[in-house]
Amino acid sequence: MWRERLTLGLLLRLGILLTGLAVCLHVYLETGWQDARGPLSLGLPIQSNQNPGQQNRMSTEPEEQNKGIRKKMSHVSSHILRRDSHRHRKTPRWRIDLQPWASENQSLEEEARRFLNYITTPQVSCASTAGNGSSLDRSKSEWVVCLDPKYSLVHRMQRKHCRVYSFGLGPNERFLEHFLAESGCEVHCFDPSLKEPHQQEAEMWHHRLSVDWRDPNPAFSAQRQHATTKKLATILNEFGHRELDVLKADMESAEWKILENLVLEGVLDTVGQLLLEIHLHWAGFEVGGDDPAVVRYWFSLLKELERAKFHLFHAYSDPMKPHLFLHKNVLNASSVYTLSWVNTQWNPARMLDKPKK
Repeated sequence: MWRERLTLGLLLRLGILLTGLAVCLHVYLETGWQDARGPLSLGLPIQSNQNPGQQNRMSTEPEEQNKGIRKKMSHVSSHILRRDSHRHRKTPRWRIDLQPWASENQSLEEEARRFLNYITTPQVSCASTAGNGSSLDRSKSEWVVCLDPKYSLVHRMQRKHCRVYSFGLGPNERFLEHFLAESGCEVHCFDPSLKEPHQQEAEMWHHRLSVDWRDPNPAFSAQRQHATTKKLATILNEFGHRELDVLKADMESAEWKILENLVLEGVLDTVGQLLLEIHLHWAGFEVGGDDPAVVRYWFSLLKELERAKFHLFHAYSDPMKPHLFLHKNVLNASSVYTLSWVNTQWNPARMLDKPKK
């Protein structure tokens, strides 16, 4: 028995030894073949029966092939990077990026000063606008859209490819919506107080629905035939809409959490212009923290809009509204502002928009 074990051990060792020799031989042959090409890679002359012209052509052909391969690889890599970065932008985020404090002492006055200056300073000019105020003075218009030819809305209106969503609570005057509908836009008005789920009135659609920062709990929505609040991404998906030329929203202090949802889920990429009424007399639904932290959160949300290429072109404050800022009179600020942004990078032509029937 011990002799058999000894024989097996010797055979095993012999096999390992032969394998090692084979590996060494392979490495030696590979190294020798590379050394044979060494002078070319080092730039040294090679003795050959070919004439110099033939040698030069042969030496440059591999380099040209390598350049072509590297160029193709670079093109493919850049395409992959662009695709991956686009996918990364579409990936939902968990929280917004808070901006640094306005001052080291984190005071309410400094936070309010920065915030109010930001919302009352237009970032881009708009050569032509339309609103619900006097045609002679658009600065007195509460809701305003930009019809500057350098942006897409006016061209989309001319081609009858324009789509508008208008969210509001209760009976509101809809001068702007009627103007856009008469100008060739497909206008959808959302109001959860309507009696019918959907109805068409003249040139506009009305829906018993409103936008929210979350979808309804399935356990509760199953008990009702129609849920009255949904996220904008859900509404777009159910309606089969890929883009909105104008999104208008007056959500009575729910705007901050709704705006946060639009930012985190990347829905703003589908919007050309955003018209939003903001309420400053209190923090807003489900917005927590002390007063300076609340204003910092508001400011950070608006900076997220700027990151998404939205730029403010119109701001309006109603002189009839009380001057309350988080239940205080801070810098004589109004309690309500209506703001209008245009997405300067919006290109609906990439979204394969189909002509209206």
